[in-house]
Order: sequence, then C-alpha cells, then structure tokens
Amino acid sequence: MADVRDYIRTIPDFPHEGILFRDVTTLFGDARGFRMAVDQLLHPFIGTRIDRVAGLEARGFILGGAVAHQLSVGFVPVRKKGKLPGETIEEAYQLEYGTAVLEAHVDAVQPGERVLIVDDLLATGGTAEAGISLVERLGGEVAGCAFVVDLPDLGGRRRLEALGVTVHALTAYEGA
Repeated sequence: MADVRDYIRTIPDFPHEGILFRDVTTLFGDARGFRMAVDQLLHPFIGTRIDRVAGLEARGFILGGAVAHQLSVGFVPVRKKGKLPGETIEEAYQLEYGTAVLEAHVDAVQPGERVLIVDDLLATGGTAEAGISLVERLGGEVAGCAFVVDLPDLGGRRRLEALGVTVHALTAYEGA
C-alpha cells in the first residue's frame, strides 16, 4: 500500500543551497495520492465538530478546500497582506529574515465556530501560529492543525502544541 511520502519529491538546493525542498505538487498531481492525503488529513477530526476549514496561503488553499468539501463545511482563505478584497484583520509573524503578515476577512469566522487549520508544511510554526491567532481574534476556536509534512527539527509542532493546539501531520522529514 502506498504512503503519502511516495508521492512527495525532494528537490535539493531549493530555494537555497543546502535546503531539501519537499515538493507536494507531485502529490497534488496524482489522483490517488491527493485523495489519500485529503482523507488522512481529516481522519483524526472525524466525529469532532468542525464548522470551517482555514487554508494557509498558498498550498493550504488546495488542501484546505478539498478537506472542507469532504467535511461539507465552509472554507476560509488566510492570505498574505493585500490579497483579500474586503475588510480584514491582520497578524504579523516572523520569517527567517524579517516579518510577514497574514490576513483574514473580518466575517470569515463567527464567534464560537470551530476551525481546522490546514497547510502543506509545518516548519517553525510561525505561519500556523499567525493563522491560529487570526481565528481566535475572530472569536473562533481552533479544533486543530493538519499538515502533510512536518519538519520536527525546526520546532513547529512543539510551538503549536505549547499553545494547546492539536497537531496532525501525515509524515515527517528530519533536517531542514
């Protein structure tokens, strides 16, 4: 039986020398692999109340939209600053060199709604933590975070779990 890792290719020295980039576009391009990943992302949350799925830009949109469809719930795009057309709230977070800002519409999550946050990769956890903060500031409750790939050496899982958030990842790769 195939494993999600079988569909992920590794590209050395991208985007910088010494980085092993875990490319999930090959997973997205394979019907069986993509279906398997979507099913496995939502599996631990079956039986849990989920009102919306928030996908983190950009590959989280692909996965999150599919997970939302499977759960028959709404989808919330969490985007980079300046990409959403309506009134938004924003959350800054740290990058390796500098900061970035994520935004969500002010009406994307209603108070008391339970939101599953989905993205392709968990590294340091900064992007996911910003998404968590946006959901909570809108009055939502984070039901959990689901990722295809975890890079445990970078500490993202520990960071999110320290916030009391359930973290689910389909596979992990050692190193950066």
